[in-house]
Amino acid sequence: MDSITVGLLGLGALVVLIAIRIPIAYAMITVGAVGIAILNDPKIVLSQLKDLAYGQFSIYDLSVVPLFILMGAIASRTGLSRDLFRAANAWMGRMRGGVAMSAIAACAGFGAVCGSSLATASTMGRVALPELKRYNYSGTLATGTIAAGGVLGILIPPSVVLIIYAIIVEANVVTMFMAALIPGLIAVLFFIITIFIYVSFVPSSGPRAEPASRSELISATLNILPVGLVFGVVIGGIYFGFFNPTPAASVGVVMVALFGLIRRRLSVKDCREALLETATTGGMIYLILLGAELLKIFMARGGVPQAMAEWMATSSMPPMATLLILLVALILLGCLMDSLSMILLAIPFFWPVLVAINGGDYVTAENSPFGMNTEDLKIWFGILALIVVELGLITPPVGMNVFIISALAPGVPMRQTFRGVLPFFGAEIVRVAVLLLFPSLTLWLPQALSG
Repeated sequence: MDSITVGLLGLGALVVLIAIRIPIAYAMITVGAVGIAILNDPKIVLSQLKDLAYGQFSIYDLSVVPLFILMGAIASRTGLSRDLFRAANAWMGRMRGGVAMSAIAACAGFGAVCGSSLATASTMGRVALPELKRYNYSGTLATGTIAAGGVLGILIPPSVVLIIYAIIVEANVVTMFMAALIPGLIAVLFFIITIFIYVSFVPSSGPRAEPASRSELISATLNILPVGLVFGVVIGGIYFGFFNPTPAASVGVVMVALFGLIRRRLSVKDCREALLETATTGGMIYLILLGAELLKIFMARGGVPQAMAEWMATSSMPPMATLLILLVALILLGCLMDSLSMILLAIPFFWPVLVAINGGDYVTAENSPFGMNTEDLKIWFGILALIVVELGLITPPVGMNVFIISALAPGVPMRQTFRGVLPFFGAEIVRVAVLLLFPSLTLWLPQALSG
């Protein structure tokens, strides 16, 4: 049996293990270790494991991951989400559908200090769903809005998944953070427009809230200044070169913790729970990273990524059509697994294909079918990949955000929530199309700040 056949059988085995609900980390470790043993020798596996974990986990860029997780865990316990929603609702609640629009704005703001879509959906669901219910919003619009708003946490920096992508393709984390900002703001705008269109056709689904008084407006706005300060110091510091991501995340943790202590919203129990959540989530991520590295070694020795890249590069398919196929594949994978696992599993296969059809690692923009060099391509593709990864959080049968919101709104059937996210799914497809047609929306800010 040739090595490529072994590699393809390994991929099939991985799909089977995931389908029967084996945790993705264990599935990748098992397939990777067994595959290496078959292709080479069982002793090679032991030799790889001896140094692989240390070599993988001692990457400096990875040190930022638990810090951003901790910042989000503390932020979710200090009432920042409540302040964000109240401020947004004070400004927009008087409009038809305004409370739902406020939830989107608050999700974006919380995502800017959290970096996790699941945490954003869970936290904002607890805050916004009771208010949406109080103003008689339809269950479909209310739950669909929060489930869709939660996906903003994966792209608006800081984003844990964005950091992992940067490490896989050897991109600069700071540059990826810069590139994500404008597409993230476009998502917020498109989601608000989606709500506006929805309530225009179904006015009863999103009634107006009572207008906020001048004093309420001022008070609510002042209460979100800490969020703006944290975002400005952490992300602004990264953008303008005052911090690297790791020290910036450390500063963010301290600022969010100080905010909670000063406002008397952070107890010893909260700190202990935040640390435990960070350890649990961080441990899961690191174990998945180890499994992904073993699987990548197995696939590289089997020649699967190289064969896939060569086949795509020599096919008569237009480069843009190939890119669209890869993006659709990511959407389909999102129906089966979580976003982090999808990035770790798919990008090591998809990225070499794009490099090959773009003309190699050292191609210039003038000779590239995409009109950009490899460095710009990895930034542009990374943002597109993360957007379609977002879609996996709101598409059946997995749709993790939908499951979270359904648990918080037991009175709303899950099919209504899936129906509620459909307009937002359409808005995301439009956003992908816009970014495909206008790559400068992704590349302009990194080029402007770097220049």
